[in-house]
Amino acid sequence: MNTDKILPVNREHLLLMQVLCWLGPGIKILFTGIQALQNVNDCDATKTWWLSLIALTVAVLFSLMFNNFIKRYTARILGFPERKKSLFAFFDLHGYILIFFMMGLGISLKFIPFIPTEFFAGFYPGLGTALCIAGIRYFVSWCKAINYAQ
Repeated sequence: MNTDKILPVNREHLLLMQVLCWLGPGIKILFTGIQALQNVNDCDATKTWWLSLIALTVAVLFSLMFNNFIKRYTARILGFPERKKSLFAFFDLHGYILIFFMMGLGISLKFIPFIPTEFFAGFYPGLGTALCIAGIRYFVSWCKAINYAQ
């Protein structure tokens, strides 16, 4: 079955889908982390410093990990021989499985009662920042692809 007939879009628009899929959750997770940071009641200067260091470390580590995804999926999308592909072709099966696993893990963390607010205050701002950076990098790739296509 040829899935390219299901909501066909230009390759460049698949990159735009990547922007939305990374930047949207990144903004949500970043603001959730900032709220968690504000909700840490006894947030003295030392704790704030450590939580900020944790967030920075998480942002750097996840940005390095996401860098591989960005390169791989940008090359994959721009390498399609067809001008139009299905709207759902912005990930391959492996990518969808990984994203659903990561989303499920992130959602389930919110329902584990013994995880302290400090975890979310340190981890979520870093993860949200890394996701936003990935979304911005996809946006840059999209802009380059649009200019190249003209």
